[in-house]
Amino acid sequence: MSINIEAQQSAKQAALTQVQLLQNLIPPTVSYTTEGNVLIIGAEDLARLAAERLSAMNQLTILATESISCQDDDHLEKVMNAAEGVPTYYAKLENVKGFLGQFQAQVILEDGQHAELSKVSIRKPHFDLILDLSIEPVINLEMLPPGYLYVGQDAAKLDDAIEQLPNLIGEFSKPRYIKVNAEICAHYRNGNNGCNRCVNFCPADAISSKDQVIEIDPYLCHGAGSCSNACPTGALAYDSPSPESLHKYIAGLIAKYREISGGAPNILFYDLSQQEALAESLPANVIPVALEEVTVAGIDHWFAALAGGAQSVGLLTTSATPDTLLQYLQGEVSLAQQLLQATNDSYQISLIAQSELEQHQWPEAKAIEPALQQPVQDNKRSRFYQALDALNAQGKASADALSIANLPYGKISVKAADCTLCLSCVSTCPTAALQDGGDQPLLSFREQDCIQCGLCEQACPEKVISLASQVHLDAEARQARQVMKEEKPFECITCGKPFATQSMVNKMMEMVGAHSAFAGHTNRLQMCEDCRTKDLFQDILKDPERQLR
Repeated sequence: MSINIEAQQSAKQAALTQVQLLQNLIPPTVSYTTEGNVLIIGAEDLARLAAERLSAMNQLTILATESISCQDDDHLEKVMNAAEGVPTYYAKLENVKGFLGQFQAQVILEDGQHAELSKVSIRKPHFDLILDLSIEPVINLEMLPPGYLYVGQDAAKLDDAIEQLPNLIGEFSKPRYIKVNAEICAHYRNGNNGCNRCVNFCPADAISSKDQVIEIDPYLCHGAGSCSNACPTGALAYDSPSPESLHKYIAGLIAKYREISGGAPNILFYDLSQQEALAESLPANVIPVALEEVTVAGIDHWFAALAGGAQSVGLLTTSATPDTLLQYLQGEVSLAQQLLQATNDSYQISLIAQSELEQHQWPEAKAIEPALQQPVQDNKRSRFYQALDALNAQGKASADALSIANLPYGKISVKAADCTLCLSCVSTCPTAALQDGGDQPLLSFREQDCIQCGLCEQACPEKVISLASQVHLDAEARQARQVMKEEKPFECITCGKPFATQSMVNKMMEMVGAHSAFAGHTNRLQMCEDCRTKDLFQDILKDPERQLR
């Protein structure tokens, strides 16, 4: 049954006006302070002409890094009379780093000395702003630091920058977009390197590993959200809005639309810069959801929207979408489409370029029942799997395991014959996918919790663990705890107390039994700690001088 256009439009309007995205009223922020001290980098002639137009700024410095761009006499005469009082340096630029109010430029001066240019030029530890007129940008990032304006030799961009710079004097603040929970991070544990997904997908270079701990520079962070969605454990979480708030908002939009229209809407995620352009251009059965960046919504949000009563999800990209984010979205959308093909092909998830939006074929609004009535409010992994399972149950009820490379989902295999149950893997697993048996020597595994970080594989001294990236569509099999290795406890040959496993004792006998420290006393390796100590001291009491020989 199709739904009439007027009902769809009324339902869409009601959803957008009556459902609110709940956000922290006092969100954590970061602050910038600038005095308007500008470093201008590029060809000297262009830099001088630009400096002449920046009389509203505080202190200016020119770093001439390129030859004069034009030899025309009139041009050169104009340059000679421009910005005569602005200090100009002819130095090799080594490095530029920082952000609004805190830029540092390391240079090699003409006399060969290394110096911080701000200390030499304006007697301050940093510049506040950078105007870059170089042919190639000195900071080559997809998302540039605030306060760094790259215009190259584009006159229109230069005009915009000249107009913008005076507005960048004073104090400014922005949200602290991402929260970090180091306790559940899988980046590094017990001397082993694990997950780097967040680092790989940051277009602003705001994420780094410091002393084996993931850190986010909030001053460089643009709030793209790709890091939090790439994070398999939830150690990185978006804070404005939180994943939970966004889930509730999407569910509220869908529920209100369905209540009034009786049909299932389509959801379009897009970034805030496109808000005005989209205001009147979308069909009545498409509900727009504005985000800081389109990557703020992750695959768990997409599947929850479908399971909660939407019939398709679109992700709008533009010519300004950074390649890193586009690459991330392409990978996630490809995965989502494979999962829908295997479970329930009544639904769609699409990556839509802005140039293709008008031609995009949205499914007609139909009165289909939601696959999931009560979404779980748990971690993002649980939400994703619950939505996937609901769509699968409504559709093909597949029990297949889809083998897809490089996913944060999957299983492990253990070569049980060589496993000693030392449990190094258990102590390093960040999600408790691997667990011991308490008093019983046992290793168990739960696939739903495995993030394929590889920490267990690295931690295993016997090298008997291997990984297999996959999505298991059989929820019961995926959620079951599987015993990978189990043994009876090895009992102390003296007191009978269980203290190890037979395989571990055999391994110790093999590795250290021939060592001189155990010469004639290999039976001590079969004793518990207390009995081994007693036996050692009895030996000393019988022959005190033996230890000296």
